[in-house]
Amino acid sequence: MLELLRKWIQGLDKKAITDGEIELRLKRDEAPNHFNDHARTLVFDIRQVNSKKVIGCCELRLGMNYSLYYLGQIGYSVYPLYRGNHTAYKACRLLFDLAYHEYGLDELIITCNPDNIPSYKTLKRLQGELKEIVEVPSDHFLYKQGDRQKCIFYYELKKFYAEI
Repeated sequence: MLELLRKWIQGLDKKAITDGEIELRLKRDEAPNHFNDHARTLVFDIRQVNSKKVIGCCELRLGMNYSLYYLGQIGYSVYPLYRGNHTAYKACRLLFDLAYHEYGLDELIITCNPDNIPSYKTLKRLQGELKEIVEVPSDHFLYKQGDRQKCIFYYELKKFYAEI
């Protein structure tokens, strides 16, 4: 954990954090607006350290509101060619470190669709507590995209880091 934080501090000028296998390189720091559910959003490329290839992307959404409860405070997407290597898990661990150590967040919510088995397994592997499976409200943009239910996983970061 301290090593990851040191790597974050060393990488501040490059806007990247790494675990030695992947790195999250800051692509955008979006101020709150209606496009990001009124939450400051840090958008990262996920890159392989050795090849520097972009293999996905992830976001850390700072704050909590009605919309983010269904969307989650962390989002990720790993490109199909690079799936199956726990990349999403590794990216979330780096985002946990950032959220806790840099932004002082004690808890996070991450969501997934109930039929998204790989994401569900990732969220369980991250030691999340499945709080509930909820219906997406019809006025939420996720409903308009076709999402009808969300698994809401809760992470108490303070407890998570106390156990390490």
